[in-house]
Amino acid sequence: MNKNVVIKTVIDLNADVGEYADEDARRVEAELLTIVSSCSIACGGHAGDAETMLVTARLANENGVAIGAHPSYPDREGFGRRALKISVPTLKSSLEKQIETLLGVLVEEHIPLRHLKLHGALYNIAARHEDMASVAAALARTYDLVLFGPPDSSLERAANRVNVLFAAEGFIDRGYLADGSLIPRDEPGAIIDTIKARAKQAVAIAKGETITVTDGVIKLTANTLCIHSDSPDAIETARAARTALEASAITIRPFCKS
Repeated sequence: MNKNVVIKTVIDLNADVGEYADEDARRVEAELLTIVSSCSIACGGHAGDAETMLVTARLANENGVAIGAHPSYPDREGFGRRALKISVPTLKSSLEKQIETLLGVLVEEHIPLRHLKLHGALYNIAARHEDMASVAAALARTYDLVLFGPPDSSLERAANRVNVLFAAEGFIDRGYLADGSLIPRDEPGAIIDTIKARAKQAVAIAKGETITVTDGVIKLTANTLCIHSDSPDAIETARAARTALEASAITIRPFCKS
């Protein structure tokens, strides 16, 4: 290899949006959409309705942010963070309805839908269970979408089986366990305390370096990094992460089909 060749690192910076319940949350999301390169819009399962989808999609499009669907268990009361005991066909039907609702909004605005990212409990369960992962991969294939999910997960394997482009996702503001899974939200260390530490984790994941976990270090491979809009100091975290990534010569752009 030519030693003068510079290998450029590229990463997508994404946020889960369309979930706001008040004006403060709305303001945070609007600001995040000026910083990130892609977003996943809640489409009715855990949050969101046609109006919030429209407002959020327009803001994202104005800022050149790629848009994905962010469906979940049909559980608005629990914000999609509870595992529901529903059949696979019932779940698939609900997810299809959610995606179609967002698609209906985007088609009217002439905005493309780029990816699919499950929300909350469903994201975590599908990462470990092949039946749920297969549903997500099949939907991504049906709608010709990139599938977002954890690296080395059932979601990645399901995507590979049906020839769906997969984007491995890392989390900037969340703590990890030694097996590469996230620390549950109700346990200590689930949310990384400082903005500086979050930015450091963003750069480490993007560069394929080790990150500190509860009982050691791990290395994650990621194509996209997520910032939760409802985490403390989300805007400041996003700005610090973007600044740190760019200072490390990492290019930020959406992970989309070419």
